[in-house]
Amino acid sequence: MKKLILSTAVILTLCLSFTSCKEKTTTENAEEAMTEVMEATEDAMEDAQDAVEDAMEDVQTVIADAEKALVDAQEAAKNAVGDAKVAAEKKVEEAKTALQALKDSATETVDNAKDAVDNATDDAKKAADLLKKNN
Repeated sequence: MKKLILSTAVILTLCLSFTSCKEKTTTENAEEAMTEVMEATEDAMEDAQDAVEDAMEDVQTVIADAEKALVDAQEAAKNAVGDAKVAAEKKVEEAKTALQALKDSATETVDNAKDAVDNATDDAKKAADLLKKNN
């Protein structure tokens, strides 16, 4: 930034000294050139300050947007974890229900098999008794 300002001052000084050296004295030219350099420097400083202020505002906006995006991402992650937990709990309950149904079905099948074996045993005993009577 300093080099830009100094370079501008040198160029302005040279331009002014070449264009009006015949009409004015060297002192007047130097004073006028210095005045113009000072004005140009002030304008450049104001422009630089405005640019810095604009950049700071842009940076603050970007930071605020990034913070909002981070908060949104954290909220989304919380929601996703909560949804996953609910879904897992639901699947666990479904698995428990399915296991209970399987257990009930197996118990009923075993009971039916026992009844069938008991009935077959009773029928076999009846048949054996009938054979004993007939012999």
